[in-house]
Amino acid sequence: MYQNTATLELSSDHTESEYCRKSVAIQGIEGSFHHIAAANYFGNDIDLVPCNRFEKIFKNLDNKVANKAVIAIENSVAGTILPNYALLRNGNYKIVGELSLRIQHQLLTLENQRIEDIKIVKSHPMALLQCQDFFKKYPHIHLEESDDTAAAAKRLAEKPNAGIAVVASEKAGQIFGLKKIASSIEDNKRNFTRFLVLDAENNVHAENSSVNKASVCFHLGHEIGALAKVLTALASENINLVKIQSLPLVGREWEYFFHIDMEFFYYENYKNGLRKIESFTKDLKILGQYQRGRTVDN
Repeated sequence: MYQNTATLELSSDHTESEYCRKSVAIQGIEGSFHHIAAANYFGNDIDLVPCNRFEKIFKNLDNKVANKAVIAIENSVAGTILPNYALLRNGNYKIVGELSLRIQHQLLTLENQRIEDIKIVKSHPMALLQCQDFFKKYPHIHLEESDDTAAAAKRLAEKPNAGIAVVASEKAGQIFGLKKIASSIEDNKRNFTRFLVLDAENNVHAENSSVNKASVCFHLGHEIGALAKVLTALASENINLVKIQSLPLVGREWEYFFHIDMEFFYYENYKNGLRKIESFTKDLKILGQYQRGRTVDN
Protein backbone atom coordinates (compact mmCIF):
# COMPACT_ATOMS: atom_id res chain seq x y z
CA MET A 1 0.00 0.00 0.00
CA TYR A 2 1.11 3.54 -0.61
CA GLN A 3 0.94 6.44 1.79
CA ASN A 4 -1.37 9.26 0.79
CA THR A 5 0.99 12.06 1.77
CA ALA A 6 4.61 12.69 0.94
CA THR A 7 7.31 15.08 2.00
CA LEU A 8 9.55 16.31 -0.79
CA GLU A 9 12.99 17.20 0.53
CA LEU A 10 13.53 19.88 -2.08
CA SER A 11 14.94 23.37 -1.99
CA SER A 12 12.69 26.41 -2.24
CA ASP A 13 13.01 29.66 -4.14
CA HIS A 14 11.22 31.44 -1.30
CA THR A 15 11.47 31.50 2.46
CA GLU A 16 8.65 30.72 4.88
CA SER A 17 8.47 34.35 5.97
CA GLU A 18 7.75 35.57 2.44
CA TYR A 19 4.54 33.59 2.04
CA CYS A 20 1.75 32.13 4.10
CA ARG A 21 0.73 28.57 3.33
CA LYS A 22 -0.21 28.18 -0.33
CA SER A 23 -2.76 26.10 -2.18
CA VAL A 24 -1.18 25.27 -5.52
CA ALA A 25 -3.13 23.93 -8.49
CA ILE A 26 -1.20 21.49 -10.69
CA GLN A 27 -1.94 19.19 -13.60
CA GLY A 28 -1.74 15.68 -12.20
CA ILE A 29 -1.44 14.39 -8.64
CA GLU A 30 1.25 14.03 -5.99
CA GLY A 31 4.35 12.46 -7.45
CA SER A 32 3.78 14.09 -10.83
CA PHE A 33 6.42 16.32 -12.39
CA HIS A 34 4.13 19.29 -11.76
CA HIS A 35 4.19 18.39 -8.06
CA ILE A 36 7.97 18.19 -8.06
CA ALA A 37 8.21 21.56 -9.81
CA ALA A 38 5.80 23.14 -7.31
CA ALA A 39 7.76 21.80 -4.33
CA ASN A 40 11.02 23.03 -5.79
CA TYR A 41 9.60 26.51 -6.27
CA PHE A 42 7.46 26.96 -3.15
CA GLY A 43 8.97 24.46 -0.73
CA ASN A 44 7.16 21.63 1.04
CA ASP A 45 4.61 23.66 2.98
CA ILE A 46 1.93 23.69 0.29
CA ASP A 47 -1.53 22.24 -0.21
CA LEU A 48 -1.76 20.57 -3.61
CA VAL A 49 -4.89 21.02 -5.71
CA PRO A 50 -4.70 18.17 -8.26
CA CYS A 51 -6.30 18.81 -11.67
CA ASN A 52 -6.88 16.29 -14.43
CA ARG A 53 -6.73 18.95 -17.18
CA PHE A 54 -4.93 22.23 -17.63
CA GLU A 55 -8.28 24.01 -18.01
CA LYS A 56 -9.19 22.83 -14.51
CA ILE A 57 -6.18 24.69 -13.09
CA PHE A 58 -7.67 28.00 -14.19
CA LYS A 59 -11.15 27.04 -12.97
CA ASN A 60 -9.74 26.29 -9.52
CA LEU A 61 -8.05 29.69 -9.50
CA ASP A 62 -11.33 31.31 -10.59
CA ASN A 63 -13.23 29.53 -7.83
CA LYS A 64 -10.53 30.36 -5.24
CA VAL A 65 -9.91 26.68 -4.57
CA ALA A 66 -6.25 27.51 -5.22
CA ASN A 67 -4.33 30.76 -4.88
CA LYS A 68 -1.26 29.70 -6.89
CA ALA A 69 -0.67 27.44 -9.87
CA VAL A 70 2.17 25.70 -11.66
CA ILE A 71 1.65 24.97 -15.34
CA ALA A 72 3.96 23.37 -17.92
CA ILE A 73 4.50 25.49 -21.02
CA GLU A 74 7.21 23.74 -23.04
CA ASN A 75 9.50 20.72 -23.16
CA SER A 76 12.97 20.71 -24.69
CA VAL A 77 12.20 17.45 -26.54
CA ALA A 78 8.47 17.54 -27.28
CA GLY A 79 8.16 21.29 -27.85
CA THR A 80 5.53 23.83 -26.83
CA ILE A 81 2.21 23.01 -25.17
CA LEU A 82 0.25 25.32 -27.46
CA PRO A 83 -3.20 25.21 -25.77
CA ASN A 84 -1.68 26.60 -22.58
CA TYR A 85 -0.80 29.85 -24.33
CA ALA A 86 -4.47 30.49 -25.03
CA LEU A 87 -5.31 29.70 -21.39
CA LEU A 88 -2.71 32.21 -20.23
CA ARG A 89 -3.87 34.89 -22.65
CA ASN A 90 -7.54 34.52 -21.80
CA GLY A 91 -7.02 34.11 -18.06
CA ASN A 92 -6.62 36.82 -15.45
CA TYR A 93 -3.57 35.48 -13.69
CA LYS A 94 -0.05 36.81 -13.92
CA ILE A 95 3.13 34.83 -14.35
CA VAL A 96 5.23 35.54 -11.26
CA GLY A 97 8.00 32.99 -11.75
CA GLU A 98 9.32 30.01 -13.68
CA LEU A 99 11.33 26.86 -13.16
CA SER A 100 12.93 24.33 -15.52
CA LEU A 101 12.89 20.73 -14.35
CA ARG A 102 15.00 17.93 -15.75
CA ILE A 103 12.66 15.07 -16.62
CA GLN A 104 13.93 11.63 -15.65
CA HIS A 105 11.65 8.67 -16.28
CA GLN A 106 11.83 5.54 -14.14
CA LEU A 107 10.30 2.13 -14.81
CA LEU A 108 8.32 1.23 -11.68
CA THR A 109 6.49 -1.93 -10.73
CA LEU A 110 5.51 -4.15 -7.79
CA GLU A 111 7.94 -5.96 -5.52
CA ASN A 112 9.24 -9.33 -6.77
CA GLN A 113 8.72 -8.29 -10.42
CA ARG A 114 11.55 -8.29 -12.93
CA ILE A 115 11.60 -6.59 -16.30
CA GLU A 116 11.31 -10.02 -17.92
CA ASP A 117 7.96 -10.42 -16.15
CA ILE A 118 6.50 -7.17 -17.49
CA LYS A 119 3.92 -7.48 -20.26
CA ILE A 120 2.29 -4.01 -20.17
CA VAL A 121 3.71 -0.58 -19.33
CA LYS A 122 1.32 2.30 -18.68
CA SER A 123 2.01 6.03 -18.61
CA HIS A 124 1.18 9.38 -20.12
CA PRO A 125 1.64 9.22 -23.92
CA MET A 126 4.36 11.88 -23.84
CA ALA A 127 6.36 9.90 -21.29
CA LEU A 128 6.09 6.74 -23.39
CA LEU A 129 7.11 8.67 -26.50
CA GLN A 130 10.22 9.93 -24.71
CA CYS A 131 11.34 6.36 -23.86
CA GLN A 132 11.02 4.68 -27.26
CA ASP A 133 14.65 3.63 -27.55
CA PHE A 134 14.50 1.83 -24.20
CA PHE A 135 11.37 -0.14 -25.07
CA LYS A 136 12.74 -1.20 -28.45
CA LYS A 137 14.99 -3.53 -26.43
CA TYR A 138 11.90 -5.23 -24.98
CA PRO A 139 9.56 -5.99 -27.89
CA HIS A 140 7.42 -8.25 -25.69
CA ILE A 141 6.20 -5.20 -23.74
CA HIS A 142 2.99 -3.52 -24.85
CA LEU A 143 2.75 0.23 -24.20
CA GLU A 144 -0.57 1.55 -22.98
CA GLU A 145 -1.44 5.24 -22.65
CA SER A 146 -2.69 6.71 -19.39
CA ASP A 147 -3.82 10.18 -18.32
CA ASP A 148 -0.88 10.93 -16.03
CA THR A 149 2.44 9.40 -15.00
CA ALA A 150 1.82 9.57 -11.25
CA ALA A 151 -1.82 8.52 -11.61
CA ALA A 152 -0.69 5.37 -13.42
CA ALA A 153 1.65 4.63 -10.49
CA LYS A 154 -1.13 5.23 -7.97
CA ARG A 155 -3.55 2.88 -9.76
CA LEU A 156 -0.96 0.11 -9.87
CA ALA A 157 -0.35 0.51 -6.14
CA GLU A 158 -4.08 0.48 -5.38
CA LYS A 159 -4.81 -2.51 -7.62
CA PRO A 160 -1.65 -4.63 -7.76
CA ASN A 161 -1.41 -6.60 -10.96
CA ALA A 162 1.54 -8.81 -11.89
CA GLY A 163 3.07 -8.12 -15.28
CA ILE A 164 2.26 -4.39 -15.14
CA ALA A 165 4.74 -1.53 -14.85
CA VAL A 166 4.53 2.23 -15.21
CA VAL A 167 6.78 5.05 -16.34
CA ALA A 168 6.84 7.80 -13.74
CA SER A 169 9.13 9.88 -11.54
CA GLU A 170 11.27 8.38 -8.80
CA LYS A 171 9.24 10.42 -6.31
CA ALA A 172 6.05 8.71 -7.50
CA GLY A 173 7.67 5.37 -6.79
CA GLN A 174 8.56 6.48 -3.27
CA ILE A 175 5.08 7.85 -2.59
CA PHE A 176 3.18 4.83 -3.87
CA GLY A 177 5.59 2.11 -2.74
CA LEU A 178 6.66 0.84 -6.15
CA LYS A 179 10.02 -0.70 -7.02
CA LYS A 180 12.31 0.84 -9.61
CA ILE A 181 13.51 -1.77 -12.09
CA ALA A 182 15.12 0.59 -14.62
CA SER A 183 16.50 4.08 -14.08
CA SER A 184 16.51 7.16 -16.31
CA ILE A 185 15.04 5.39 -19.31
CA GLU A 186 14.33 8.60 -21.26
CA ASP A 187 15.95 8.66 -24.71
CA ASN A 188 17.36 12.16 -24.37
CA LYS A 189 19.16 12.93 -21.13
CA ARG A 190 18.83 16.67 -21.87
CA ASN A 191 15.08 16.51 -21.34
CA PHE A 192 13.71 19.57 -19.55
CA THR A 193 10.24 20.96 -18.97
CA ARG A 194 9.72 24.65 -18.28
CA PHE A 195 6.98 25.46 -15.79
CA LEU A 196 5.32 28.82 -15.19
CA VAL A 197 4.14 29.93 -11.75
CA LEU A 198 0.84 31.83 -11.62
CA ASP A 199 -0.58 34.01 -8.86
CA ALA A 200 -4.34 34.28 -8.31
CA GLU A 201 -3.93 37.69 -6.71
CA ASN A 202 -2.53 39.13 -9.95
CA ASN A 203 0.62 40.29 -8.21
CA VAL A 204 2.89 42.01 -10.72
CA HIS A 205 6.39 42.84 -9.58
CA ALA A 206 7.03 46.53 -9.32
CA GLU A 207 10.27 47.83 -10.71
CA ASN A 208 13.09 46.22 -8.75
CA SER A 209 16.45 44.62 -9.27
CA SER A 210 15.13 41.04 -9.33
CA VAL A 211 12.86 41.47 -12.36
CA ASN A 212 14.80 40.52 -15.49
CA LYS A 213 12.27 38.63 -17.59
CA ALA A 214 8.77 39.28 -18.93
CA SER A 215 6.13 37.53 -21.01
CA VAL A 216 3.78 39.52 -23.24
CA CYS A 217 1.35 38.80 -26.05
CA PHE A 218 -0.09 40.90 -28.85
CA HIS A 219 -1.83 40.75 -32.20
CA LEU A 220 -0.43 42.08 -35.47
CA GLY A 221 -2.21 43.03 -38.63
CA HIS A 222 -1.47 41.18 -41.85
CA GLU A 223 1.04 43.77 -43.01
CA ILE A 224 4.52 43.64 -44.51
CA GLY A 225 7.20 44.12 -41.87
CA ALA A 226 4.80 44.23 -38.90
CA LEU A 227 6.74 41.70 -36.82
CA ALA A 228 10.08 43.14 -37.92
CA LYS A 229 9.08 46.50 -36.41
CA VAL A 230 8.47 44.83 -33.05
CA LEU A 231 11.75 42.95 -33.10
CA THR A 232 13.73 46.04 -34.14
CA ALA A 233 12.17 48.18 -31.42
CA LEU A 234 12.95 45.65 -28.70
CA ALA A 235 16.48 45.10 -29.97
CA SER A 236 17.09 48.86 -29.79
CA GLU A 237 16.56 48.60 -26.02
CA ASN A 238 19.00 45.66 -25.66
CA ILE A 239 16.15 43.26 -24.94
CA ASN A 240 16.87 39.61 -25.68
CA LEU A 241 13.97 37.60 -27.11
CA VAL A 242 14.36 34.09 -25.71
CA LYS A 243 11.11 32.73 -27.17
CA ILE A 244 8.56 33.81 -29.73
CA GLN A 245 5.44 31.74 -30.36
CA SER A 246 2.67 32.43 -32.87
CA LEU A 247 -0.88 31.13 -32.62
CA PRO A 248 -3.75 31.60 -35.10
CA LEU A 249 -6.21 34.37 -34.34
CA VAL A 250 -9.53 32.52 -34.38
CA GLY A 251 -11.96 34.02 -36.90
CA ARG A 252 -9.22 36.02 -38.66
CA GLU A 253 -7.58 33.69 -41.14
CA TRP A 254 -3.83 34.13 -41.61
CA GLU A 255 -3.56 36.55 -38.70
CA TYR A 256 -1.80 35.61 -35.50
CA PHE A 257 -1.28 36.29 -31.84
CA PHE A 258 2.35 36.41 -30.80
CA HIS A 259 3.63 35.40 -27.38
CA ILE A 260 7.09 36.68 -26.52
CA ASP A 261 9.42 35.94 -23.62
CA MET A 262 12.10 38.58 -23.22
CA GLU A 263 15.07 39.02 -20.92
CA PHE A 264 16.74 42.30 -20.01
CA PHE A 265 19.36 43.76 -17.67
CA TYR A 266 17.50 46.95 -16.84
CA TYR A 267 13.80 47.29 -16.11
CA GLU A 268 13.73 50.73 -17.73
CA ASN A 269 14.87 49.24 -21.04
CA TYR A 270 11.99 46.80 -20.88
CA LYS A 271 9.46 49.56 -20.17
CA ASN A 272 10.88 51.65 -23.01
CA GLY A 273 10.57 48.67 -25.32
CA LEU A 274 6.92 48.23 -24.43
CA ARG A 275 6.24 51.90 -25.13
CA LYS A 276 7.91 51.62 -28.53
CA ILE A 277 5.87 48.61 -29.68
CA GLU A 278 2.55 49.77 -28.26
CA SER A 279 1.71 51.94 -31.27
CA PHE A 280 2.00 49.16 -33.85
CA THR A 281 0.64 46.19 -31.91
CA LYS A 282 -2.94 45.35 -31.01
CA ASP A 283 -4.23 43.93 -27.73
CA LEU A 284 -0.81 44.18 -26.09
CA LYS A 285 -1.00 42.36 -22.76
CA ILE A 286 1.62 41.80 -20.08
CA LEU A 287 1.34 38.17 -18.94
CA GLY A 288 3.97 38.53 -16.26
CA GLN A 289 7.13 40.27 -15.04
CA TYR A 290 9.39 38.05 -12.98
CA GLN A 291 12.85 36.75 -12.24
CA ARG A 292 14.46 34.34 -14.68
CA GLY A 293 14.07 30.82 -13.30
CA ARG A 294 16.62 28.21 -12.35
CA THR A 295 17.02 24.64 -13.57
CA VAL A 296 16.79 21.67 -11.20
CA ASP A 297 16.88 17.87 -11.33
CA ASN A 298 13.80 15.95 -10.25
